Amino acid sequence: MSNQERAVLGQGDGAEACCPGLLTAPLDEGQAVELARVFKALGDPVRLRLLSMIASRAGGEVCVCDLTPAFDLSQPTISHHLKLLRQAGLIDSERRGTWVYYRLVPEMTDRLAGILSRPAGRPLPARTAPAGAAS
Repeated sequence: MSNQERAVLGQGDGAEACCPGLLTAPLDEGQAVELARVFKALGDPVRLRLLSMIASRAGGEVCVCDLTPAFDLSQPTISHHLKLLRQAGLIDSERRGTWVYYRLVPEMTDRLAGILSRPAGRPLPARTAPAGAAS
């Protein structure tokens, strides 16, 4: 059975199996609320930079002590931004002694990618002319 057939049957791997893409089915209210929280977390430039710094770090994790100096913000403000990313499910953390280490949650970024992408080769829906546009 192909990956495409498994996805159609709801047996595919990744985001397609549990969460349809925007082009395959409308989001229900619960999905929209959950995704809005994630996108709100990503909607701040500091949080987006923090996520990028964590995700791109060799070894897959980074100490908060290495994140804070990159910003002209106080440590409590950085901690607040990291807390919001953690609450959105984008990162996870582990305390080791005095320091906290952060790592990306790849399942969440894979899920976002699956929701926002369209299957390869599938054409975009036909565009309609805006209301009031001359034909």
